[in-house]
Amino acid sequence: MNIKNTHHNLVPATLVQHTIERQQGILSSDGALVVNTGQFTGRSPKDRFIVKDDITTTSVDWGDVNIPISTQHYDQLYRKIEQYVEGLDEVYSRDAYACASDKYRCFIKVYTEYPWQNLFAYNMFLRPRTSELENFKEDWKIYAFPGVVADPDQDGTRQENFSVINFSTKTILIGGTAYTGEIKKGIFSVLNFVLPTERDVLSMHCSANVGPKGDSALFFGLSGTGKTTLSNDPERRLIGDDEHGWSTSNIYNLEGGCYAKTIDLSKNKEPQIYKAIKFGAMLENIGFEEDGVTPDYTNIEITQNTRVSYPIYHIDNIMYNSRGDLPQNIFFLTCDAFGVLPPISKLTKDQAMYHFMSGYTAKIAGTEDGINEPQATFSACFGAPFLPLHPSKYAKLLGDKIDAGINRGSGEINVWLINTGWTGGPYGSGNRIELTYTRAMIKAALTGRLNKVEFEKDPFFNLSIPKDCPDVPNAILNPKHTWPNEDEYDAKANYLSTLFNNNFIKFADQSDENIRNAGPVNH
Repeated sequence: MNIKNTHHNLVPATLVQHTIERQQGILSSDGALVVNTGQFTGRSPKDRFIVKDDITTTSVDWGDVNIPISTQHYDQLYRKIEQYVEGLDEVYSRDAYACASDKYRCFIKVYTEYPWQNLFAYNMFLRPRTSELENFKEDWKIYAFPGVVADPDQDGTRQENFSVINFSTKTILIGGTAYTGEIKKGIFSVLNFVLPTERDVLSMHCSANVGPKGDSALFFGLSGTGKTTLSNDPERRLIGDDEHGWSTSNIYNLEGGCYAKTIDLSKNKEPQIYKAIKFGAMLENIGFEEDGVTPDYTNIEITQNTRVSYPIYHIDNIMYNSRGDLPQNIFFLTCDAFGVLPPISKLTKDQAMYHFMSGYTAKIAGTEDGINEPQATFSACFGAPFLPLHPSKYAKLLGDKIDAGINRGSGEINVWLINTGWTGGPYGSGNRIELTYTRAMIKAALTGRLNKVEFEKDPFFNLSIPKDCPDVPNAILNPKHTWPNEDEYDAKANYLSTLFNNNFIKFADQSDENIRNAGPVNH
């Protein structure tokens, strides 16, 4: 595209100024820019498309997640954006990159309609040094213009909004929606295709941090399960809160910032995130207290998916190179709306493969368009909406990485299943597991204290449950003991077991017998 009148690589302060001057946002009492993303306050996965061409026809796992669109329809949408841009007085562009590893960098040029979209790109992608900008050559281009709407009858879309990935032209088109998460997840989807197939890197929807002794940990989970909250640990340095790569030598952040949920955010529960909300950060779709400038993080009038983006350097305790050694502990975070799974359990390698492919959790209200309350779901690899390849390919890479780490003599890689959802009953009658208890259980796992306790087997899922854990009441460790009626627990556990087994049928023919047998048992 021949884009004129471009504001290129503006600093955050100028982008904030432009946003306020255009009456598209205001400053909060903490100095953060506050914007409203309009009609869409979450991702719209049913409107994400991949161009079906010579590169993708046989490699992409087509279906409800990866929806094909023709080259012809892509070309029409591209021309619509091109024509729309010609009528704009100002466009904002930014040079950035993904992958905090020199060997795997992906250079990106982002064009946006609004200055605050460009601030989001500054916050979320990695920021080139001044010397790197002199000869900057992008690998991928992103065009994000909310004012461009599709005609479903002519453009091959479902409705007016769209996000289209073209691996041949290395371009992402976003229109009809101003929700900024589409920008970041577009590139994540690209990396989930490129890194495993071309680089032998496992791309992961997870957060990561490093302990005082240099031990790395990964936290897998969908939005709302606690990745950002639990990885922001004042005793450990943050690598990143959402997207990482696992190469043969290390793990590294794919991003340069954090995109945290702010619903019910408080200084006491999440002090590092709370402190990161200052000038340069951008709050989306929040409510205010009576003064109109102080954020009210309990306010869900616009959406429950209130968000903040900020560059990772807003967090005090970080790994400044955004890299860490190979992981020693892996946590699968699941928000169990049925109240059946234990708050912490240890997995064998085969169980880890099974639960990774299953990706059981609950979608949290507001995270996606149309989700109004928690819904049980199975999201392969804890990130199915962003996986262009078949889930078995990522699961195999995970197994290979675990084996490779053990074979190098780095010791056992512990894999834990963490339930951050309900206990004492299902959603509606039980209670959400206390965050302080979850933190204590994870700390016990990271410090090796759980290696010294006795475990018991859960009869339905065959999970190894610790009988005691420091700073956690023993009574909550086995979920069956928290229910008022244990027969009702058995019925619900049997029901969830059936859901697991029915879901895994689609993976069975691509999994070996040990993995198939690592799932739950119906009674």
